[in-house]
Amino acid sequence: MTNGIKKERVWKKGRTVSAARLAKQRDNDLLSLTMGFMGSMVGGFMLNMFNAKIAMNMPVPLRAPLMFVLYWAIAVIPIIIIRQDKMRPADLGLEKEGILRQILIGIGLGLGTSLVLTGIPVLAGFGEYVNSGKSYTEPWQFVYEFAYCILSVGAAEELVFRGFIYSKLKSLFGKEIYAAVGSSLLFGLFHVFRGNIAQIFVTAVIGFIFCTYRNKIKGCTLLSLMICHGVYDAMITIWALHG
Repeated sequence: MTNGIKKERVWKKGRTVSAARLAKQRDNDLLSLTMGFMGSMVGGFMLNMFNAKIAMNMPVPLRAPLMFVLYWAIAVIPIIIIRQDKMRPADLGLEKEGILRQILIGIGLGLGTSLVLTGIPVLAGFGEYVNSGKSYTEPWQFVYEFAYCILSVGAAEELVFRGFIYSKLKSLFGKEIYAAVGSSLLFGLFHVFRGNIAQIFVTAVIGFIFCTYRNKIKGCTLLSLMICHGVYDAMITIWALHG
């Protein structure tokens, strides 16, 4: 015994580390996870309040570009923690090789997911249950929607939930399934400000589907999921034309 701590050693990632050091790392991961998620919740709440109280009264030429920047409020605290904890891009699921392949995988998965989860219900007459409430008619509106959904909504949410939170949960529990379930449940909870219980559940299921893509599809990276998420969200406005 030294300072009341037993000198045990465990095997982790090809090397041995002390049990005390491992426990400290777990405590740090748990604290980082908690702070990161709560930071995203606060950012989401503030964003929704801003949209409801201020943004809707702003002229479109000002509101449209502003929303690109403001949506990243949900990722500010997680990004700070990522830098503080010295997490590498690879820890988050980002890869440098095969960027074009990653992009194409993301587009394909986004279109496929959209067809199954939105297109089929719309064509079957249940469009009201999957409609986002946006009734676009002008081409520029659809272009903006795709850009906004991919570069802001998809990128920020995936960085937080399938990147930062997923990585921390996997570090804590050591298994992909726990990280997938945990990050998906938190993803659903994150949408509490914008929906009812049913919508929160559906969002959690979608989050789990995205995690499954990452874990089971070769070449599917966090970048792929950002694009997949954005394309899926934006395609709702396309399917609405047929609803």
